[in-house]
Amino acid sequence: VEMSASPESVRAVTDQLDAVGNTTKALTKGYAVASASLAAFLLFSAYLDEVDRFTDDTISRVVNLAEPKVFVGALIGAALVYVFSSFAMRAVGRAATDMIEEVRRQFREDPGIMAGTSMPDYRACVDISVRSALREMILPGSLAVVVPILVGVILRWEAAAGMLMVGTIVGVLMALVMNNGGGAWDNAKKTIEAGHLTENGVVLGKGSDAHAAAVVGDTVGDPWKDTAGPSLHVLVKLLATITLVLAPLFV
Repeated sequence: VEMSASPESVRAVTDQLDAVGNTTKALTKGYAVASASLAAFLLFSAYLDEVDRFTDDTISRVVNLAEPKVFVGALIGAALVYVFSSFAMRAVGRAATDMIEEVRRQFREDPGIMAGTSMPDYRACVDISVRSALREMILPGSLAVVVPILVGVILRWEAAAGMLMVGTIVGVLMALVMNNGGGAWDNAKKTIEAGHLTENGVVLGKGSDAHAAAVVGDTVGDPWKDTAGPSLHVLVKLLATITLVLAPLFV
């Protein structure tokens, strides 16, 4: 809207629509988290059945967190969620930096872009997005696959069960925090820009310290709500699927 030189009234409407969209996305992602947790619970139950089928003795459907190896597995599962989220957010930061540098290069080398006399190279920006999307997810994706395998092979099936339980719990809570927190930060910035924040009767809008802080929050909130939060749904289900498929290897 700003680049098309539309009236300020248009920007006001689109900001409101964007704020509603953020809230709607947070709500729908909550349903997605609930679906992922339910799927992980069912797969965990199937995992215990699979372990029981491949062991000589009948196991009790109890995972004892007081056992040191189970506690270590649970700790690894909780840490995996945070490390995975960190990799996802850093990937967004690196991709954004590459995009900014490319845009600055085009503006610097072709002044006609800002003057409206020449077209920018959109393909270069799309190429950066696609390459980053594929390349940057190699490490977190590999982490989500390798860690449960190592835990199951080294610490055996009960430790893998502890990792799956605690990893699912932490992953669900972390996803809820990121989805809702990121949307709240984005909407906080829009609220300030719309002039709805006042202090002692003075409107704190663009250029104020509150707005600068909200911009920083929105910068963190975008990868929270659009990348790390939604990807945790996949992580939770992936952990459960891998442990179930490789259960015979962990016994």
